Formats: sequence, structure tokens, C-alpha cells
Amino acid sequence: MINRRAFITRSVTGALGSLAISQLGLGGGASQGKRIQKIGLQLYTLRKELEKDFEGTLAKVAAIGFKEVEFAGYYNRTPEQVKTVLKVNKLSAPSAHTLLAAMKSKDWQKTVDDTRAVGHKYLVLAYLFPPERQKLDDYKRIIEQINKAAEDCKKAGIQFAYHNHDFEFETMEGQVPYDLILKETDPKLVKMELDLYWISKAKQAPEKYFNRYPGRFELFHVKDMDNTPKAFFTEVGRGVIDFKRIFQMKNSGVKHYFVEQDETPGAALDSIKISYDYLQKLRF
Repeated sequence: MINRRAFITRSVTGALGSLAISQLGLGGGASQGKRIQKIGLQLYTLRKELEKDFEGTLAKVAAIGFKEVEFAGYYNRTPEQVKTVLKVNKLSAPSAHTLLAAMKSKDWQKTVDDTRAVGHKYLVLAYLFPPERQKLDDYKRIIEQINKAAEDCKKAGIQFAYHNHDFEFETMEGQVPYDLILKETDPKLVKMELDLYWISKAKQAPEKYFNRYPGRFELFHVKDMDNTPKAFFTEVGRGVIDFKRIFQMKNSGVKHYFVEQDETPGAALDSIKISYDYLQKLRF
């Protein structure tokens, strides 16, 4: 089984090195509450399926009912090929993931150009490898790189964003790296993709960050945590995270909701359907 680190590394160094923004439509009457009109999927969840059958897997994603997808690699397809399969399946792709190595690469401008060519409006720094984040000075250098990359993206009409795990919330030399990233990046140039599983695993409250930095969190990874000592991944709605409470908060700035499940107990397509069905019915 390919692990996340190997997968992201290989994907981002491929064809891209790493839709127009759909405004979130919220329907339903006041008595019923709001709902997510366009439920998205982070395609890392289906990495094995996509490697075997890229076009067929995206067709199955659309058939379940997903309207948006977020890429973590293009499986050797060109931007035009990606655009074509999205159009065929009536999917939009607001965002894609990249890595720090790509941001430092001489091919970084190509990554930005390809991101624009596909039609993504967000390019998201997905993960920091352990050697990249050994001390606080490492984070300070990363923040400089984020600011530079965000400026490059702005010139191309792309919004840069940062995706968290749990390690950014561990105090380092008296500071919390996640807080430092938020403080030292331009709120107009750098938005946040908040992974609701990882912030929960770090025992942090999303509302604390929404209150401190309103409007910064335009992307959510909707990922649930099981009720076991391992606190592992599970289908959305089957775990302990109170998504309704989080979604009701007015000041996050969220526009896109992407289901993600890093590991699934059985077929990943079965798991994402369970998550989709839960979110499709959820009112908040």
C-alpha cells in the first residue's frame, strides 16, 4: 500500500508538480436549516483506484453525487486531459495540492501555469515532511516560501492556501507553528484549508481559530475520527466529530467542503458513498 508521503511526493513531481470557484449554495428553509449544495471529495482517498482507472473512477465519483473534487496528483494526465474528464462528468475542481519541494523547484512557475490551465482557483501546500520542520526557524523559512509562492499565485489569479495536520499545533520553542503561519502570512494571499480530523486530533477547537482569524478558512477537509483509543479515520458521520456544530459557525469563511478518508476498512468507493450520504442529509 502506498503511503501518503510517497504518494504526494510522486504525484507532485509528475505532470503538474502538484473550475472556477463555486460559491457554496445553501438551500433549505430556515426551519430545516442549511445544507451543502456542492459536496466535494479530496481524491487522495481514491489514489489506488485512480492509478488503475483515472477516467472511470472520476465517473464513479460523479455518479455517487459529488460535484467538486480536489486533486493530489494527475496520474500523468495533461491539464487538457484533466479538463476533459472533468467536463464529461460535470465535475468542478476548485483546488489542487502541492508540496514545499515543488515551491522551491525551478519548475515552480510551470506548476502555477498548469494549475491555472486546469482551472483550479486554489493551490494548497499539502504537507510538511519531518526533515522540513525540525525547529521553529524551519517554519520561519517555510513562511517566507509560502509568502513568495502566494505572490506568484496571485499574479496567475490563483489563491494560495495551507493544509494542516496535527504537528503544526505542537508547541515549539514557546510558539505554536500554526499560529505563526496565520500571523506571519497575508490573510488576503494565504487562506487555510482546515482539516477537521487533524485539528481535532491535536485537541484544538476550530472556533478558537475562526474567532481569531475570521474568513481565513475557505476550504474544509471533512474527515471523521472513530471512537477508539487509536482515534483513527472513519466515514463521515460514523465518528465523534460534531460537523453540524462546526458548520453552523458563521465566521470561518468556508466555501468548499471536501470529504477525505486517508484509510478505509474496505472499498474506498463504499466509504465515500457513506460519507456523501451523511452530508447530503445533514442540515445545520
